[in-house]
Amino acid sequence: MLIKKADEHSEELAQLERAAATLKGEAARRAEKELRVRKAGMQGEAESAYQIDFHFQQSPNRAVVHDLRLEHNGRVAQIDHLIMNRWLDCYVLESKHFNASVKITEQGEFLRWNDYKRTYEGMESPLEQNERHIAVLKDVLKTLDLPVRLGMRITPACHSFVLVSSKSRIDRPKKFDTSRIIKADQIKTSILNDIDKESTLTTLASMAKIVSSETMQDVAEQLAAQHRPVRWPLPEWLVETSPVVDVCPQGYARTTSTPMQPAAHQGLGCKKCGNNNGAILYGKYGYYFKCSACDSNTAIRFTCQPGHSPKLRKKATSSSAIVRSAGREKYFDNAS
Repeated sequence: MLIKKADEHSEELAQLERAAATLKGEAARRAEKELRVRKAGMQGEAESAYQIDFHFQQSPNRAVVHDLRLEHNGRVAQIDHLIMNRWLDCYVLESKHFNASVKITEQGEFLRWNDYKRTYEGMESPLEQNERHIAVLKDVLKTLDLPVRLGMRITPACHSFVLVSSKSRIDRPKKFDTSRIIKADQIKTSILNDIDKESTLTTLASMAKIVSSETMQDVAEQLAAQHRPVRWPLPEWLVETSPVVDVCPQGYARTTSTPMQPAAHQGLGCKKCGNNNGAILYGKYGYYFKCSACDSNTAIRFTCQPGHSPKLRKKATSSSAIVRSAGREKYFDNAS
């Protein structure tokens, strides 16, 4: 059964596409590369999701969660795919997309083929990356309302696997164990059939651990409810123009001199004359508001209600700065 689909990121891709189309020179080339990388990653995850859903979306004995982002005690786990069975075993699947091939050394190092440079180059080990995700997942699972068998709370087991595009080549070493690295179209035969068969034939304890489909679904839905979505941030190097002020959900922000006001009504203002027309600029000490009336500078520092986190970031826009609050936008024309 399908519990959660992947989050939508079309808006972030559209921002990158606009940046690639409007920027010039090296900035445009870097934006195009960033766009290709993100699209390739999404393509790999979509291919894996298709294979998983094809086999298990309608299964009453397995629950599928795509694109699960967890936060716990300051740590974050971005899990591409998670499959849970009726033993509450969690198969954590890290999806990787390679244009041509990936090479794994005897020491467990991963090298990806760079078709432009015609050579292999190093990359982070997806196995180690997935182990970090599992560490956060285990902590989150401890906070859920899990079933009890024989007077003991069931502790879900976690299994790590890396999914590679079906079209990619995997150069495997002779000694280092790469059995957890499989192609996306081998999900059913390489993972679940073998592991589920082993679980069924092991011990009476494993049989006592099995739960109903409804209980499995409930645990999977509890886990999906812990999802903390986040928008993809644009790379800092991408924009050298106007910033965007992200205001808290209630729409409150202030500068150092003005009292807290709804940004959609008053927004940023000059500390000297109170004028609201001007430009948001970046200087030696950070962002500041340049008043078009008296030419004074007002530092931009936010304070807000407890739990709110307003922040300032850059974005590829026109020459105007944008204050965004609760779905509304207010433009400050740049001073000439």
